[in-house]
Amino acid sequence: MPPLTARVLLEAVAAIGTLGSLFFYFLSTLALASFLRDRRKKLSQAQLPESQLPPVSILKPLKGVDPEIWESFCSHCEQNFPQFQIQLLFGVSDPADPASGVVRQLQAKYPNLSIELIVCDRILGPNIKVSNLVQMLPAARHELLLVNDSDIRVPTDYLRKVLTPLADSSVGLVTCLYRAVAGPTFGSRLEALGISTDFVPGVLSARFIEKGLRFGLGSTLAFRRCDLEAIGGFEALLDYLADDYELGRRIAATGKRVELSAATVATFLPAYTLRQFLRHQLRWSRTIRDARRWGYAGLLFTFGLPWALVTLLAAHGAAWAWMLFALTVAMRLAVGLVTAVSVLDDRQIFRNVLLLPPRDLIAPIVWAASFMGNRIHWRGDDFDLTDGRLTIARPPSADWKK
Repeated sequence: MPPLTARVLLEAVAAIGTLGSLFFYFLSTLALASFLRDRRKKLSQAQLPESQLPPVSILKPLKGVDPEIWESFCSHCEQNFPQFQIQLLFGVSDPADPASGVVRQLQAKYPNLSIELIVCDRILGPNIKVSNLVQMLPAARHELLLVNDSDIRVPTDYLRKVLTPLADSSVGLVTCLYRAVAGPTFGSRLEALGISTDFVPGVLSARFIEKGLRFGLGSTLAFRRCDLEAIGGFEALLDYLADDYELGRRIAATGKRVELSAATVATFLPAYTLRQFLRHQLRWSRTIRDARRWGYAGLLFTFGLPWALVTLLAAHGAAWAWMLFALTVAMRLAVGLVTAVSVLDDRQIFRNVLLLPPRDLIAPIVWAASFMGNRIHWRGDDFDLTDGRLTIARPPSADWKK
């Protein structure tokens, strides 16, 4: 038997990587079908009558003015939900923060709603967002709490869909999938594309493989105050970058279920430059790397297009390699498009889908780079990340968003 050449070895490794990716796409298809089936079941179930809808305190820590922030705030005030049951709490670290002015406008437009602005003037830990939440919590009047980001826009039935599962005492946290609305830049469109075609299929696959979620997503975190206290309160999360993930993980560890809501929300992305996109992807990758080590390592077998392209080149364009490449492209597009359209109702996918090849070629480079250090950049500040915990590399600016 002739010795293996480097080319033959590369061809074999790349083919195995491609087949691994095809298997992941198959699992993603099963996960998508499972989620859509479960969502149809939830939507067909009778919702709680208005007299049984529970009161809720919504906590929104703020820093600066995000894209579409006014419309996003208004969407929380225009819910198909009893207004007297909603308490909206906004927290800022600096009273001069421009977001404060937006909250005051909101108070003027919706005088019948309970809307409060809280100045969180202490820095309690490296995660300034969580630091603000700790200081906002004493003002929350209700047992049910909901935390989401300032750039989240929600449908009118959002609270009904998110809070209804908490009527079951075995449910400890409800979270939501989200679609990203891109800004006009190349970097922003790449980011939105990745959320719809990579991140969300990954979340649904984890839910399918693990028979349920074991983490939360920052787009929506709805839970009981008693369950928060059982895991040590927000204070237990002050050192963690992925506070949303950690909150869900800890609640799941108590034996409570993490439920994925039938509601889908939208997040509005800044106009990222390519450099900002890459920096954000690297931070996100290192965050997931520390939070889900084995799952993150397994992402190596999800880079279908790069693996198929390497296989095609190593095989010198052999017919079998072309067939494998075509199958991979078809499966990749199918999973991405079905997720974007059927799960997220993301219509901008048709405008951005041609960016999928460069997005997929960038992904393994960012994945590899994530193992080459622990430094992250988070809104003007530098941190070192160790086992998911933040260490301040330079004093924080309290600008914790994206």
